[in-house]
Amino acid sequence: MSDTNPATSPLSIRQAQDLVDGWIRTTGVRYFSELTNMAILTEEVGEVARLMSRLYGDQSFKESDKGKELSDELADVLWVLICIANQTGVDLTAALEKNFTKKTIRDAARHQENEKLR
Repeated sequence: MSDTNPATSPLSIRQAQDLVDGWIRTTGVRYFSELTNMAILTEEVGEVARLMSRLYGDQSFKESDKGKELSDELADVLWVLICIANQTGVDLTAALEKNFTKKTIRDAARHQENEKLR
C-alpha cells in the first residue's frame, strides 16, 4: 500500500488504486466478486441519481435523504469503480489517457459544431 495519506495529499489515480487495494486486503478482507461489485456500483450510481434529482431536479427531499452529501455519494461510486478496475487488472491512469486520445480524435469538431451547445 502507498505511503500517501489521503487526508493531506492529493491522490493520483494510481495512488487511489493502491490505497483501495491495500484497504480491501486488510480491513475489507477480500474483494467482492466482479458481478457483486457491478451490482454495488449500480446501487451507488442510483444513490447519486436520487440525490441529484433532489438537489438539482424537481424531487423533494424525504426524511431518509437528509444529511446525504453529493461528494460522499460520488466518492462511493469512485471507490467501487476502483475496486472493479483493481480486480480486473485495469490501470485507470492508462485507460483515462487512452480515453482522452479517443475522444479528442473522435470529437475534435463535433461539439464545436453542435448548435445545442451554443
